[in-house]
Amino acid sequence: MKLSQLFLLSSILVSVPSIGHAEEASWKDTSLSAEARAKALVKAMTQDEKLQLVASQYAVDNGSKHLPIPKGALGSAAYVAGIPRLGIPAQQITDAGLGVTNPNHIRPNDAATSLPSGQILSGTFDRNLAYEAGKMTGAEAFHRGFNVLLGGGMVLTRDPRIGRNFEYLGEDPILAGNIGAEQIKGVQSQHVVSTAKHLAFNNIETNRKKIDMKVGEKEGRESDLLAFEIAIKKGNPGSIMCAYNKVNGDYSCENSYLLQLPKKEWGYQGYIMTDWGAGHSTVKAANAGLDQESAADQFDNKIYFGKDLKEAIAKGEVPQSRLDDMAYRVLYGLIQVGAYDHPAVKSTQSEDVAAHEAISQKVAENGIVLLQNKQNILPLAATVKNIAIIGGKADKGVLSGGGSSQVTARGGNITDPTSMQTWPGPASYFPSSPMKAIQALAPKAKIQFAEGNNIDEAVKLASQSDVVIIFATKWSAESFDNADMSLPGNQNLLIEAVAKAGKPVIVVLETGNPVEMPWLNNVDAVVEAWYPGTSGGTAIANILFGKVNPSGRLTITWPKSLAQVPYPKITNAGQRWNEDDPVKEDKPDLSGIKTFSLDVDKANVGYRWYQDKKITPLYPFGYGLSYSTFKYNKITLNNNLSGKNPTMTAEVTVENTGNKDGADAVQVYGTIPDGTTSRLLGFDKVALKAGETKTVSIPLALQAIANYEPKAHHWELPAGTYTIAVKPDALSNEGVKTTVHINKMNLAD
Repeated sequence: MKLSQLFLLSSILVSVPSIGHAEEASWKDTSLSAEARAKALVKAMTQDEKLQLVASQYAVDNGSKHLPIPKGALGSAAYVAGIPRLGIPAQQITDAGLGVTNPNHIRPNDAATSLPSGQILSGTFDRNLAYEAGKMTGAEAFHRGFNVLLGGGMVLTRDPRIGRNFEYLGEDPILAGNIGAEQIKGVQSQHVVSTAKHLAFNNIETNRKKIDMKVGEKEGRESDLLAFEIAIKKGNPGSIMCAYNKVNGDYSCENSYLLQLPKKEWGYQGYIMTDWGAGHSTVKAANAGLDQESAADQFDNKIYFGKDLKEAIAKGEVPQSRLDDMAYRVLYGLIQVGAYDHPAVKSTQSEDVAAHEAISQKVAENGIVLLQNKQNILPLAATVKNIAIIGGKADKGVLSGGGSSQVTARGGNITDPTSMQTWPGPASYFPSSPMKAIQALAPKAKIQFAEGNNIDEAVKLASQSDVVIIFATKWSAESFDNADMSLPGNQNLLIEAVAKAGKPVIVVLETGNPVEMPWLNNVDAVVEAWYPGTSGGTAIANILFGKVNPSGRLTITWPKSLAQVPYPKITNAGQRWNEDDPVKEDKPDLSGIKTFSLDVDKANVGYRWYQDKKITPLYPFGYGLSYSTFKYNKITLNNNLSGKNPTMTAEVTVENTGNKDGADAVQVYGTIPDGTTSRLLGFDKVALKAGETKTVSIPLALQAIANYEPKAHHWELPAGTYTIAVKPDALSNEGVKTTVHINKMNLAD
C-alpha cells in the first residue's frame, strides 16, 4: 500500500468515532427512551454526518434552478440522505396538508386521497375523527416510502379572505389546538413524522415572505401561540415548521422568542424546520434555535446550513453544542414516532383505497355545515321527479384549494382552463360528481344540468323543475388572499335570477372562506360544503337527501360584510408576487404591504371580536343546523382546583328532541370575572337517536379563561365568579349555565 493511501485510511479512521458494541446497542435498544437513543447516536456521528441531517434538498426537478433530483429521493418536497452505518434512514419529506401530494406529477400515476379542507375537519368537533383522518394520511405517506409529512396547520383564521384558511382549523385556539393534536397523533401512529405549522402568525398570505406581523406577547400567547402550545404538548409532533413572515421585526425562522418558546417552556424535544424559502441566515438562525433548513438549494438565496454553518462553527460563531443539539432533535423526532425502527419503504402492495376514501367522506359528512333550511326543504325526498342542477362543474366534480396542499386524485384532477395556470394554480376539481351521486340517490328523477354561464338558459331549466340545486364556487390558494368576499363571475346574478323562477332553490357553496350572500333571503336552503375532498360529491348528495344528518359547525365567524371584520382593508389583497424568485428577496418591494399590526383584535380572534364590539355577524362560530333538534338540560362541574395542575370537567346532559337520529357538537364556553369575552373551554361530538338523552363528560381548558402575564411568565386565573355555559354556538343566549368561584391561582405552563 502506498504512503498516500495509508495516510488517507488513517484520516478516515480518525474522522469516524469508535463505536463499541455497548454503545451501538444503546441506540438500537428500543427499551430505552428516544432521548437516550438520540444522544447515543449523536455521540457516534462525525461532524459531516451531523451537518447532513440539518439541511434537506429539494426533490422535484422544477423551479428556477432546475436542479436534478437527489439520488435516492422518491420525488417530493425534500430529501435528506440517510446514514446507513448508524441505521439512520433517509428523510423522505412530502407535502400533505390535506393528503399526500405529487408535485408536477413527479411520480407518474401516483394519486392519493385528499381530506376535506381544514374548516370541515375542525367543523366536525370530533377528536376521534381527526385522529382517523391523520392516521389515513400517515398510512398513505408510509405506503409511498415517506417518513416526514408537512401537515398539521393550526394558524388561527383571523380574516375571511385569507388564501390559506382552507388548510387551517378555524379561529379558536382550543378547537384548533385539540383537533390539530389528534391529527398529528394519527399521522405519527404510522411511523411518520408530522409537523405543526406555521410557527407563527402566518395569518395573511399577501406579501407573506416580507410582511412583519406585530403582536404583543400577551395577545400572542392567548391566541395563535395557545393553539400551537396545545397541539405541541398533546400531539408531540416530530417537527415544527416555522413561517415565512416576520414577527415583531425578526423572520419567524430566526426569531429566538418563537423558536425557543416550545423548547424552553413547553418541553419540546423535536426539531424545527424552515418553510420552503424561509431561510435567511446561518449564525442568527442557528443560535436562535432553528434545527433544519428546508430545500435551500432551490428556494433560499443560498444554503445557510451547509458549508457556511460548518465554517461558523469552526470560527466559534455557532457553538458546537448547537449543532449537536440540532442533530439530536432531528434524530429524536425520527425515533419517537418509530421512523428509525420502522423505516418507510415504497410498498408494492395495494392500498385499501375504499377504506381511505370512506374516511375522507366521513369527515366531509360530519363537517359540512347546513346554514339555512326554510320550511325544512331539506332533506330532499328520493321520489322527487325533476331536479335542475346548475353551476359549479357539479356534473364533473368538487373544487379543491390550490398550492402546496393540492392532491392528485385517483381518476385525475379536472382543471379550470380559465383560472391561474401557474403555481398555485390551476384551480382543480376532484372527480367526485355531486350530480352523479344525486342521480344514484334519486334513480327515478329526471336530472338536468346547466353550466350556469347562460343565465336565461338556467332560469328556463329551473322553471321546468321541481327543485333547483345551484353549486356556487370560489377558489382560494396559498400565496395570495382574496380581494373581497364576493362570489366571482356572474354567480350572484345567476342565483338571484333562478330564485325568481318560483321553484325551491338550494345553494351549495364550495369555497375556502365565507362569502357574501346578497340572495340569502330569496333561497330556501344553503349548504356550506367548503372544499369537501376526494369523496365530496357523495358526501354532499348524502346530506341533501338525508342519508346523513348534517352535524358540521362553523369554525370561522361568518360576517355580513367586510365592514364587520377587524381589518376591512388588506393592501393589495388579490395580488400575487413572484415570491419564489430568490433574486427578488433582497430587493425592495414598494407595492406590497410591509407591516401588519394585530393590535385591533389582539387576542380577541373571531367570535371574541364580535362579542367585544357587540357586532352581530351573519353566522357565529359554532353555528350549524341539523335535521333534528337538540336541547341542553343540565351542566354540572367536577373541579379539582388545588395543586400545580388544577382541572375542571363539565358534565353536560343533552337531548335529541327531534324525530331523526343525529349528532350534536356540544360546546362549553366560559366567562371570566373581569367581564371580557366568553371563550370556548371544551367540546365533544355526541351521537343521539331520536328522543335519546346522554350525559357527556368534557374536560375544560383552564388556559382559555386565564390571562397570560408576560412579566411573570405564567398563566393566571383571576379571583372571582366564573360563568360556565353550554350553548349551540359562541354568541347564542340559549343553553344552560352554572357558576364557580375560583381563588386567584397560577397555572403551570
